[in-house]
Amino acid sequence: MSVEIRNPSEADEAPWRRYWAAYLTFYKADVSEEVTAHTWARILDPNSPVNARLAIVDGQVAGFAIHLIHETTWEMTPTCYLEDLFVDETIRGKGIGRALIDDLLTICQTNGWCRLYWHTANDNAQARKLYDSYCDANGFVCYQIELET
Repeated sequence: MSVEIRNPSEADEAPWRRYWAAYLTFYKADVSEEVTAHTWARILDPNSPVNARLAIVDGQVAGFAIHLIHETTWEMTPTCYLEDLFVDETIRGKGIGRALIDDLLTICQTNGWCRLYWHTANDNAQARKLYDSYCDANGFVCYQIELET
């Protein structure tokens, strides 16, 4: 299986939305259409810190990695946060998730960014098997307060 990793284009919106919906279902998350549309618009906006890379298999979108570039107080160079990673469930375990992460690592190294990091659910065993092959979990606990907007 050949995997191509590339930036998304406007023509990729429908397959991205299909996988975005599956990703949200997996995490039992409810994201409004307004937020979904805004996320897609930010992904396509070259001035946005929100970016995405798509995995293409046999000419079709097969997964995505949405990431944000931000400054950090602990280093001199920006850092990359992999916020959302999803691969078509029918072809998981075939190296597509690894290809997406490896692609982001290359981008980070090329740009001189100091780190790539991400979070996942503690019970996301399949993804953690992949993630553990890169590094150990850092032991931090994440706290999140939702605010009314």
